[in-house]
Amino acid sequence: MKVELTSKPSSASHVTIAQLMHPEHANNSGNVHGGWIMKLVDEVGALACMRHSKHRVVTVAIDQMTFRQPIRIGDLVTLDAEVTFTGHTSMEVEVLVTAENPISGEFTHTNKAYLVYVALDDYGKPVTVPPLLIESPDQEKRMAEAIKRQEHRLSNKIE
Repeated sequence: MKVELTSKPSSASHVTIAQLMHPEHANNSGNVHGGWIMKLVDEVGALACMRHSKHRVVTVAIDQMTFRQPIRIGDLVTLDAEVTFTGHTSMEVEVLVTAENPISGEFTHTNKAYLVYVALDDYGKPVTVPPLLIESPDQEKRMAEAIKRQEHRLSNKIE
């Protein structure tokens, strides 16, 4: 029996998390470890995909992540995630990372990442996810770009 899934807009998957950076997140120079930011990126991406699919998810791919600016101890890091593409069982999510100096109010866009997750059922098997509902020309463009990224990922798949 095939279950018909209702399309969902990307806004329904939107998740924002914010965390103040402490000394335990940073190196001796006061810059936050990239691995700590990558962990937060993975967490917020997974949350957005769980919100979209209503299932547990696993990370299957992380596209290139370039840190444009350092994040310092005392910065408030904010991560915004939203599903940008859905396949049969997979979802791509875009995560935007900003750092704010809460004293000066200065905001810096530090990086953006695209990650892919697969939704799992209670037995750990891939499960079908709801399609993404496109509501605007901007979302249509974003979906087309996501499809190109997914095609690129699949063409470079390691066997």
